[in-house]
Amino acid sequence: MSAAARWRDRVAASDPGLLRLAAGLRTVAAISLTLAVLSLLGADVQHLVAGAIAAMVATFAIREKQRPQQAVTLALGLPVALASVSLAAVLASRQVAGDVFFVVLIFCAVYGRRFGDRGTALGLIGFQVYFLALFVGVTTEDLAGFCGVIVLAFGCGAVARFVLVPQTPAGILERLRQAFRARLAQLIDAQLELLDAGPDDVDKALEHLREGTARLHETAMMIQGRLEEGTSDEAVARLVQRRIADAEITAERLGLLLLTARSAERADTLTLHLPGAPVPEGGQLPVRDEALDVLRRDLTALQLLVRHPEAEGAGTAQVRNRLLAYRDEENLPKASPAVQDVFRGLGEAARSVLGLRIALDGPLDESDDSPETARSREELDAEDAAIGAEQEEAETGLRRPTTRAAVQVAVGSSLAMVGGELLSSHRWYWAVLTCWIVFLNTASTGEILVKGYRRLLGTVLGVVAGIALAGVVGHHTWTAFAVVLLCVFAMFYTAPLSYTLSSFFVTAALGVLYTLLHTYSLSVLVLRIEETALGAVCGALAAALVLPVRTDRRTNELLTTVLDRLTDVTSAAVDQLSGGPPADLLDRARDLDQALADLRAATQPLTHPVTPLRTRRDTARYVVALLETCAYHARSLAATAELLPSHPSIAADPRLRGVGQRILHNIGAIAARVAGEPATAEVLSGPSIASLLKPGEYGTPRYGRVTDRVLRHLQRLDEAVLGLARPLGVKVARAA
Repeated sequence: MSAAARWRDRVAASDPGLLRLAAGLRTVAAISLTLAVLSLLGADVQHLVAGAIAAMVATFAIREKQRPQQAVTLALGLPVALASVSLAAVLASRQVAGDVFFVVLIFCAVYGRRFGDRGTALGLIGFQVYFLALFVGVTTEDLAGFCGVIVLAFGCGAVARFVLVPQTPAGILERLRQAFRARLAQLIDAQLELLDAGPDDVDKALEHLREGTARLHETAMMIQGRLEEGTSDEAVARLVQRRIADAEITAERLGLLLLTARSAERADTLTLHLPGAPVPEGGQLPVRDEALDVLRRDLTALQLLVRHPEAEGAGTAQVRNRLLAYRDEENLPKASPAVQDVFRGLGEAARSVLGLRIALDGPLDESDDSPETARSREELDAEDAAIGAEQEEAETGLRRPTTRAAVQVAVGSSLAMVGGELLSSHRWYWAVLTCWIVFLNTASTGEILVKGYRRLLGTVLGVVAGIALAGVVGHHTWTAFAVVLLCVFAMFYTAPLSYTLSSFFVTAALGVLYTLLHTYSLSVLVLRIEETALGAVCGALAAALVLPVRTDRRTNELLTTVLDRLTDVTSAAVDQLSGGPPADLLDRARDLDQALADLRAATQPLTHPVTPLRTRRDTARYVVALLETCAYHARSLAATAELLPSHPSIAADPRLRGVGQRILHNIGAIAARVAGEPATAEVLSGPSIASLLKPGEYGTPRYGRVTDRVLRHLQRLDEAVLGLARPLGVKVARAA
C-alpha cells in the first residue's frame, strides 16, 4: 500500500465524511474572501474585523443538510443580522434598555431551538451579530457602513458555501462510506495486533481494539443520519443501511472471537465495551501453529479486500473464495474449537464485506467464483430483493426543554451582565457570551458545569498563547489576519473533538484581534479570563437554581429511554425469529443506538476525570458499558432476524419466543425501577438460556442455523441485563 493511500485512509478515518475539514475550510474561505473584498474597497481595521466575524457567523450558524434549505436560512439570516446590529447601535447609548433587550434577545435565541435547525441558526445569527456590534463598538453614525460589511460578509459566506467549498448530501455520504471502509480496515489491523500481542502488549492491543470498534460504530451512526438525504431511492438507502450494519456486527463479532481464542474461557462481550477491563482470565498468546499462521494471513487478506474494493481479477477472486469457504464446516482448518470459531467469524466478515462492496459499488465479475462464493452471492441477492420489497406526548410550557433552557440562560445572562459590568463597564459582554455558550447543546446542570470548566481551561491556555502571538505579529495587519485564519480553521476542525481546544484557539485569535484594534494589553486578556469564569459560574448557578434538571434526573430519563428501545428491538427480533411477522428491525436498532449515544453524552459529568465521586464514576462507566454490550447483542439479533425471509440455510424456531420472555421481563423490571414507578417486579435469574432450549422435534441445529447462533446472543444479553440489576439497585430473585 502506497504512502499516499495510507495517508488518505488515515484522513478519511480520523475525519469521517471530511466534515470537520470542510467546515474549517468553508469558514476560512468565507473570511478570506470578505477580507479581500473589504481591503480592495479600502476598509479600515475595525470594518475588517467586523467583516471577518460576520462571515464566520454566517458560515457556522447554518446546520441544514440540504442546499436549498441552507440558502433559505442564509437569506433569512441577513435581515435578522441587520436588525440585530441596528438595534445594538441604537441602544448603545441607552445602557438599561440595551441590557434589557440583550437579555430578551438571548431568551428568544435559545427558545428558537424548538423550531429546528433553522430556528437555531437564526437565533445564533441574532445573538452573535449583536455581540459583534458590542465588540467593535458600532454606533448610529457608522451603522450604514457596518450594515454594508454584514451584507458583503453574508454574500461571501454564500459563495464559500455553494461555490468554493461545496458539499452535497450525496457527496458527504460517499465520503462517509469511504471513512467506514477505512475504519473497518483499521479495526482489522487492531485485531491483527491483538492476535500477535505478547503478555506485555496485550492490554494496549485490547485498548486499540476497543477504540477501533467504537470508531467504526460512530461512523455507522453518521451514515445512518445521512442516508435519507444522500440517496435518491428509499430501497437503496435501506440496502446500504443493512450492509453497513452487517459489516459492523461481523467485525465486532470477529474481535470477540479473537479475544476468546486468547482466553481460557469464552470472552465476555463486556470486555470490548468497558474501559480498562483486562483481557479475560487466562489470556495468553495462542500456540504458534500452522492454523494461526493461516489466520494471520487471512486477516491480512480481509483487510486488503476492505481497503481496495475496486481491485478485481483472478487474484482478488481467489482470496475472496478462500475466505468465504470458511462458512462451510468442511473447509475449516484443524485447530482448537476457539480458533475454528475465529475462522467461521472470518468467513462471515468476508461475506459482509462482499455485500458491502456490491451495495456501494455495484455487481462484480462472477466468472472466477467458487461454489461457496456463488452461494454467498445468492443469499445476498435474495436479501436485497426482500429489502427492496419492503408518537410520544410532547412536553409543554416550562417543561419543554427549549423553554426551560431559555429561561435559565436569560437569568444566567442577567447575572453575568451585572457581574460583568462590575468587572468592566466596556467588556462585560464576555461574561454574557460565556453564559450563553455553556447552555448550547447541554441539557443538565452537570453538563453545563463540565462545559464551563472546559471553556475556562481553554480560555486560560488561549490567553497565554494570545500573549505570545500578539508579541510576534505586533501591528502587522495581514500577518495578524493570517494567524487569525489559522486559529479559526483549527477551532472548527477541533470543535467536535475537544471543546477545550476549540476555546483555546478562539481565545488566541481574539488576542490577535485586540492587537489589530489597538486595545491589546495584558490586563485585557486577564479580564477575559475573569469574565469567562464569571459567565461560567452564572450559567451554572442559573442551571442549578432555576427550573433545574439534575444530572441524575436527566440520565435516568435517558436510561429509561434506552431500556425501552432495548425492549422494542429484543421483543421484535425474538418474535420474528420465532416465526412472527416481519418488522422494521434495523430502524429500531438504530433508535436504540441513538438513545445510547445520548445517554453516553449525558453521563460525561459523572465520568469526567476530575469528578471527586470515584465510585459513582466507575458505576456510570460500568452501566454504560453493559448497555453497549446489550445493544451489540440486540443489533445482532435484529440482523439475524432480518435474514429469515430470504436466507436459505436458516429458519424460524418457535421455541425462542419462550426463552426470550425472561429477558424482556428483566428489562421491564429495571426500567420500572429507574423510572421510579411503584413496582414490585424483580429481576429473575435462573438456568442459562441454552439449557432452557432442549433439543426436541426440531433437532439440534448445527453452527450457522438460527437457533445455535441466536442462543449465544440471547445468553449474553441475558447475562448483561442481569448485570445491570446490582448497580441500579434492583432486587434479584431466582426464577422458578
